[in-house]
Amino acid sequence: MIDLAITADHIRTTLHGYLDEHPDEKPALAPVLTLLDDGADLASRKEFRGHATAGAILARPDGRILHIHHLALDKWLLPGGHLEAQDDTLLDAALRELTEETGIPADAVTAVADRPVHIDVHPIPANHAKNEPDHQHIDFRFLFRTTATVHQLQTEEVTDAAWREAEALADERLRLRVAAAIR
Repeated sequence: MIDLAITADHIRTTLHGYLDEHPDEKPALAPVLTLLDDGADLASRKEFRGHATAGAILARPDGRILHIHHLALDKWLLPGGHLEAQDDTLLDAALRELTEETGIPADAVTAVADRPVHIDVHPIPANHAKNEPDHQHIDFRFLFRTTATVHQLQTEEVTDAAWREAEALADERLRLRVAAAIR
């Protein structure tokens, strides 16, 4: 078993801070609070009722957003992934995933805020190769800025990268928040 630095208290505090800023999302995120209240270890990827992941929305000065083509899901997504033992915060996890998947150095990226710009709960299909059933990801998405370009893709997980207009973000709430933040 891997001990993660990110605790349930950190996840709860981050979630409450987000909900203080976006109270209209309380009904949609109430099941996440229930999982925490029930003692679920949302930092563990073995918690199949749902577990936390960290995502990065990376914006260039022209407003374009980095998308990566994810190998396992065969979809264009935002960089991100599971929490790891060296991550002290959800923001750290998002930055680590961004740098791992794209090769963009951490010192070439600036976080817009220490709070997520969006929290998305979405289903993940079963992965029989990893012995994982269908489950949910609770994706804490953080907004970053950069003038850097993609360096070395993590080819085990990522097959391509592209800078796309913010309008290409599929989630309307996320699209509006990113557009407002990068103006």
